[in-house]
Order: sequence, then C-alpha cells, then structure tokens
Amino acid sequence: MALKKFFDKNLIEAGCDEAGRGCLAGPVFAAAVILPKNFRNKLLNDSKQLSEAERYRLRPIIEKSAIAWAVAEVDNVEIDEINILNASFLGMHRALDKLNVTPELLLIDGNRFNKYKEFRHECIIEGDAKFMSIAAASILAKTYRDDFMKKMALKYPAYGWDTNMGYGTRKHRDAIQQHGPNELHRMSFRLLPSQMALEL
Repeated sequence: MALKKFFDKNLIEAGCDEAGRGCLAGPVFAAAVILPKNFRNKLLNDSKQLSEAERYRLRPIIEKSAIAWAVAEVDNVEIDEINILNASFLGMHRALDKLNVTPELLLIDGNRFNKYKEFRHECIIEGDAKFMSIAAASILAKTYRDDFMKKMALKYPAYGWDTNMGYGTRKHRDAIQQHGPNELHRMSFRLLPSQMALEL
C-alpha cells in the first residue's frame, strides 16, 4: 500500500515518531518532519520495513527535501523518572520545539499523545506505514539513535550495542548478568528475566 502524502492538503503537517522505546539501555530518540506535499520517493516506508542500508540512504534525502526536520532525545535517567511512554511524548515535544517552521497539524505514530501546546494532533496507529511524514520521522529517529548506540558500543563493548542497539537480546542480557548494568541502562526496566538475579 502506497504511503499517503498528507492528512489534510491545506495544512502544514509535521509527522512525529520515536525509536528505542523497547530498549533496555540508551535514550529514546524522536523526530518531527514536515515534507512538501509533492514529495515522492518509492523507497520511503516505515523504518522497521527497511534495511539499515536503505534507512541510511533515505536519511540525507529526507533532510534535504524536508521543509523542516528535527531530532531530539530523552535519556535513560529521564525515562526512569517519568516512564517510557511519557518520555516518548517528551521526545516528540522536544523535536517539535526545534522545528524552524511552525506546523498546523501533528501526525503522531501510535494511539496516544500528550497534547503539544495548542496544536491540533491526530494519533494514527501504525502511522509510520501509512503517512510519508511519519515514515520519514521514523527513519530519522531510528538512524540517529543507531548512531548514538554504535558510538556507545565503543565505550561499552561487552553489551553488543553495535548490533542490538540496546534491545534485550540474549547477548545483551548475558552481559548484564555478567557485568551488571551501566550508566546507560534503564533501571526501571526488567533487565533480566528474573530481576532477582540482578544485584543492584
């Protein structure tokens, strides 16, 4: 199914999405993207449906073509303080704060959102597979977060973040079991299948 170019052709729309919500470590990243109404790209899709190479190929195209775009993050300490759902919303708010063009409508991936100022928003389940601007935001959020986790993997090589990006893979959980959590782990998350096995 082809992605839709817009929700309302008469409004300036910003698509918003996040990446890293289910990870055990690292920040959640969010992006907001305003695309031209006539934007076309056959490859553009939900970031989860694309290969890593395709996502990185699309990122400069999105950044060059967009009317405005921004990426923001909420770190693991903040996630532990306000919970991951609120952190995801906060990340989108921060990305919207950084836009140099004011949108008139926000297209949010998912079924919930904390209202941003007085802006109208529409929550769209699986929106990153339905609307171009949300798909573009998903790609920016994902690639910028991957860049961050790959950089942190150099500092903490035991956890395999260069490949698992902080998700709870067997290698990642085994490393937590062996070495314990580090400063980037989300301590409010269940880091091991049996939390009793983790000596904090």
